[in-house]
Amino acid sequence: MQVTTEDGGRLNAFAKEPRMEVIEAGSNRGPGTQLMMISGALLVVALVAVTVVIS
Repeated sequence: MQVTTEDGGRLNAFAKEPRMEVIEAGSNRGPGTQLMMISGALLVVALVAVTVVIS
């Protein structure tokens, strides 16, 4: 952790930030990404359908 000293002697600790990863256009996001997006969309549609049926 990175610690700095502010005015008045107070210590301020900063968490170590994760390394950034740049994803280029057209690169594969991973094998399960498309399946997760479809599953999420179906879940949202199912929840909306349940709310319509209940009300």
